[in-house]
Amino acid sequence: MPLLEPWVTAYGSQDEIESLFVNIKFDKSEGWGECAPAPLPLYNSEYTKGAFQFACEVLAPSVIGKDISSPAQLQIFFRDLKGHEFTKSAFDGAAWDAFAKASDQPLWSMIGGNNPSIIVGADIPVLPSTEMLIDRIAEAIDQGFPRVKLKYNQQCHPEMIEKVRNAYPDLVMHIDCNSGFTLEDIEMFQRLDHFDLKMIEQPLAYDDLIDHSILQKQIKTPICLDESITSVERAAKAIKVNACQWINIKTSRVGGLTNAITIHDLCKDHKMPVWIGGMLESSVGQGPSMAMATMENIQYPCDIFPSNRFFEEDFSSPQIKLSDRGKITAPNRPGTGFAPKMKKLKKYNLASVSIQ
Repeated sequence: MPLLEPWVTAYGSQDEIESLFVNIKFDKSEGWGECAPAPLPLYNSEYTKGAFQFACEVLAPSVIGKDISSPAQLQIFFRDLKGHEFTKSAFDGAAWDAFAKASDQPLWSMIGGNNPSIIVGADIPVLPSTEMLIDRIAEAIDQGFPRVKLKYNQQCHPEMIEKVRNAYPDLVMHIDCNSGFTLEDIEMFQRLDHFDLKMIEQPLAYDDLIDHSILQKQIKTPICLDESITSVERAAKAIKVNACQWINIKTSRVGGLTNAITIHDLCKDHKMPVWIGGMLESSVGQGPSMAMATMENIQYPCDIFPSNRFFEEDFSSPQIKLSDRGKITAPNRPGTGFAPKMKKLKKYNLASVSIQ
């Protein structure tokens, strides 16, 4: 899917996304899942063509013909297979979609969500100038978003954030570094302490916990971990070493909704607040994230995006729309509530396979 504008972050720039769609047929129902890792292994070690190969050659053959009594059972078949969380999440999402349809329930209700009305925020990529950034923030405020996330890379600087804060003294905002910095940048992070950021998301390496713990001790602003949280075990370790004060849960990054729910419950037990993130997926990929965002321990506006934020036309239907200012409502249809547009999918597909 082409993007409406380049998505510029600390790990690069994208002007389109590639997605892997997975359709699983069970005896009584079928479901769709999606993952959208970066086209190259820049966000983490996964990328779309690799996900497709792993799905075809490893994951699909491991579940064909198996008795699966719950979506969570897929994780049993996958547990000895290292990594590839994005690909696993597409299978996990398809299973949850199918089982929720079979039980005639919306997915958010099936997993124990509290309220289908989800508070969401605005995300803004790295822009060429601070003036453009301030104008974009004004648009987000006018649209009713209760918080703003600013992508932040090596070309950004604390003076930029200072100007934003001076322009919007009461704005709830945070920056997302996407693993773009090291402990050599501690002085810069300490300067950011002056601008009342809600958090600094993933400042250091994508696979690090220890340096984040060191950094958190030397700055006042809470650290939120994103890329570093790839499993239940990693979340537990992050809590144990005090590597952060917030955790962002992406269902695709942790291997699927099954693991995401367990991480949510673990964080709740340890009084660690969480919020829900997402990649640049179609509405099928965002479906499990929407369901997750209705749960109890979600304490910050989530990264659930209206389809028209990034795409001229979503590859899936229906499109995700704001239901109110700064809010999106999880669908009341059985399953995730979304499915790919098959004609569009066939027209633009790069590769496909059916495994029985």
